[in-house]
Amino acid sequence: LLIQMISGIFLAMHYTEDINMAFSSIIHISRDVNNGWLIQNLHANGASMFFICIYIHIARGLYYGSYMYKNTWLIGVMILLTTMLTAFLGYVLPWGQMSLWGATVITNLLSAIPYIGTTLVTWIWGGFSISNSTLTRFFTFHFLFPFVILALTALHILFL
Repeated sequence: LLIQMISGIFLAMHYTEDINMAFSSIIHISRDVNNGWLIQNLHANGASMFFICIYIHIARGLYYGSYMYKNTWLIGVMILLTTMLTAFLGYVLPWGQMSLWGATVITNLLSAIPYIGTTLVTWIWGGFSISNSTLTRFFTFHFLFPFVILALTALHILFL
């Protein structure tokens, strides 16, 4: 988690959260920033490694019956869900075609929630379509959620 946070802070120094410049800023990081390609790949592949560690931890918890400790288990589930949300937000940040349509499809899934779905999607988008405000919100939450995960991890350890 700390490697992800440190590499993310270095990437955030050069990232531009504008729909017209986001992809170009990723290219700039890869090509022009000293060791930017290394930090970017460390951050992207580190997310996959982090998920592998989480899944191994869950498997160990299932094997040893750690789910009997309800508070610890529920906080672990919250860590998993927050990590998945953070990874999705990070997937959207390069703002390529896959990112744009990934954001469109996943956020539109929320419109299936009765009564509040369309309002929720409009709030997440910051308007009636995906725009600069959407990308800014995704970047802000992608930056803040690792600190939430760190706090939840401290609680997870505290409840052992």
